[in-house]
Amino acid sequence: MRPFAFIEPESVDQATAALAAPGGTARLLAGGVDLIGELKDDLVEAAMLVDLKAVRGLSALRFDADGTLRIGALVTLATLAGDPRVRRDFPAIAQAAASVGSPEIRNVGTVGGNLCQRPRCWYYRSAAHRCLKKGGDVCFTVNGESRYNAILGGGPSFIVHPSDLAPALVACRARVLCASPAGRRELPIEEFYLLPEARLDHETALRPAEIVTEVTVPATASAGAGVASLYLKFREKDSMDFALASVALAATLRDGTLYSPRVVLGGIAPIPWRSKEAEQALDGREPTAANASAAADAALARAVPLPHNAYKVPLTKGLIREAVDTLARGAGGGAS
Repeated sequence: MRPFAFIEPESVDQATAALAAPGGTARLLAGGVDLIGELKDDLVEAAMLVDLKAVRGLSALRFDADGTLRIGALVTLATLAGDPRVRRDFPAIAQAAASVGSPEIRNVGTVGGNLCQRPRCWYYRSAAHRCLKKGGDVCFTVNGESRYNAILGGGPSFIVHPSDLAPALVACRARVLCASPAGRRELPIEEFYLLPEARLDHETALRPAEIVTEVTVPATASAGAGVASLYLKFREKDSMDFALASVALAATLRDGTLYSPRVVLGGIAPIPWRSKEAEQALDGREPTAANASAAADAALARAVPLPHNAYKVPLTKGLIREAVDTLARGAGGGAS
């Protein structure tokens, strides 16, 4: 690892000013789970690390009076997964946070870091391959090993976004708060992620010297508002691994009928993939096996597998069917 300077700002303004300072490449350090690996593998350069741990307010997890959930960017995944009210009101979010890595990773990994982590594609992570994401001319997965790559939304790069938390937050209508020297802004988390065709150098809409400060989740997406939610994940290693495929589902279940469902898929696209096709197949219908299968088929109708990842189509369909069945049985949390 190459040498770097290290600073500990005490405010968001100090942190963003350090990122914007000329004369070197500054990188944010939160939990460090992803960044340290990138530095060791020479995937990124850092003349300075800006440690956010001393920044006031970023570690707060709280509920507003109206039930809105506010998650500071430095809240650890273990804290989020273990909070009793999050588990009660937003079970999909708690389940997604609990599914990340190992207990050791969840104890240091942060919400902001999980949402902004870089791809795990082995060509991107390999020092021997100058892939398209690293300024090369080709995405090696097209003709190379592609078992873990995208089947939806791919091209010209076929990465998948590695976050477990992001699909659950999209399903629960979360918003992301960001700060930069130019000021603050807020955007729906769906708009926070960008496909490779829109931006190849990064996976998010973050601007230069901009950082995530907080994520908010509206009370209208909570169990208190009658919304049930859940997160399901399939991985190779049950102990700790990234998702081969995952599904976050949130919906109102009233009188045996689903209303306003949100179906978001993970592990199969470069962004958390919201399937409006599956939502249309479920909205206003009973959560029967036939309707769940119709939603699953609709969600994957436009899938274009690469040579080694066609298995993700039936795998993801199975997760969607399981998610609908689980929610119908009242195991997803929320009111019926």
